[in-house]
Amino acid sequence: MEQPHALLVASPGLGHLIPILELGNRLSSVLNFRVTVLAVTSGSSSLAETEAIRAVVARGTCEVTELPSVDIDYFVEPDATVFTKIVEKMRATKPVVQDAIKLMTQKPTVMIVDFLGTGMMSIADDVGMAKYVYVASHAWFLAVLVYLPVLDKVVEGEYIDIKEPMKIPGCRPVGADDLMETMLDRSNRHYRECVRCGEEIPMTMSDGVLVNTWEELQGNTLAALMEDGELSRVMKVPVYAIGPIVRPNGPTKKPNSIFEWLDKQRERSVLYLCLGSGGTLSLEQTIELACGLELSGQRFMWVLRKPASYLGESSNDDDLVSVGLPEGFLDRTRGMGLVVTQWAPQVEILSHGSIGGFLSHCGWSSVLESLTQGVPIVAWPLYAEQWMNAAFLTEEIGVAIRTSELPSKRVISREEVASLVRKVLGEEDEEGRKVRAKAEEVRVSTERAWTQGGSSHSSLLEWAKRCCLLSFTNNTVSI
Repeated sequence: MEQPHALLVASPGLGHLIPILELGNRLSSVLNFRVTVLAVTSGSSSLAETEAIRAVVARGTCEVTELPSVDIDYFVEPDATVFTKIVEKMRATKPVVQDAIKLMTQKPTVMIVDFLGTGMMSIADDVGMAKYVYVASHAWFLAVLVYLPVLDKVVEGEYIDIKEPMKIPGCRPVGADDLMETMLDRSNRHYRECVRCGEEIPMTMSDGVLVNTWEELQGNTLAALMEDGELSRVMKVPVYAIGPIVRPNGPTKKPNSIFEWLDKQRERSVLYLCLGSGGTLSLEQTIELACGLELSGQRFMWVLRKPASYLGESSNDDDLVSVGLPEGFLDRTRGMGLVVTQWAPQVEILSHGSIGGFLSHCGWSSVLESLTQGVPIVAWPLYAEQWMNAAFLTEEIGVAIRTSELPSKRVISREEVASLVRKVLGEEDEEGRKVRAKAEEVRVSTERAWTQGGSSHSSLLEWAKRCCLLSFTNNTVSI
């Protein structure tokens, strides 16, 4: 029997590329699939994107091709949001993907796109492939996304103005502070694009959805999506919880300055700070954050970089980022803290024994990299679905603490920053102890999910059987 061949298409941006690459790695290593990844680019790749591709290629699990960038200026307004630009770029790249498939010596068995690439799924019908959507986030995000077309019809006015949280059948309600960024302005094109994604995922355009969560973490929400009820009738197609899928802590060259410093610190005594590839702070907030770290008296490692946009406009002056720090900060905190102004290997850092907490923007990939190591989180959400993630981590799972207000609404004071840092690292703080204990409990559950017969391992095997059967049926019909 011919080896199944999975075609994965990644949207532009590190936050979309890495989940697709690691899904491909899992399909290859667990299912022995041949995997081809087509990475839709924006014209230039950041160092982090290059490193991610290089790491996967080095493992020999995936064939990765970076597709040439397609000009979309004619199709989007000059002030269009990143979300809109990515969705439009995926549409415009459809002919390029079709041409790439024609050149393949073995036709793919199944096509997998992320939720921003649903417009490409008709390609699978033309070729006779099974087709799936990979939602590299949690089940609550998936539930809100597919229920959004319903809310769009029944809710009047802006969601942000509604005083009571909106009900999602069988799931946690969504409050004004939990909304995805694309839901904040219903007059903006990116809202219509988000509604369209929510419509296309559960309809006959896809054969099912893979989601980067696991049964023990979100059993109730997954049940609402899959079992008989109002939400499952909206969902319509099977959902496979196959998480957590994260970058492995593999053999990489570790920069001496980082790991030599971490090796000298006490166990679980260091706060790691990183706000992702697209995260940025105002100068005022950067100063308050720095002063709060100093005021806390706790050890820290801060990856402070000028961000690269999701569409590839990376900075080349990372060595100047620290100019925005308070005068004398680096001298006063020498030995107590380490500021890194270049790319840093996050998975290896989080797995180091000295790391006791993670101040994070709450991008789901970063969240999973933290939880698989049992590291509690200080939630600092900035954009996209990160506000929703922060609420989920603090109020539903209990593995994080957060600021009194969203950092997007006001500057968080140095005193509050210091309090949060002491709480997540301090051995005497009761809330901190509960969060650390819960983080360790979740870490154990991540391991169980992927053991032989574990929930995610079993779910992936079930998916593989179904998608290969669908591919056989599609080919039979097309013949």
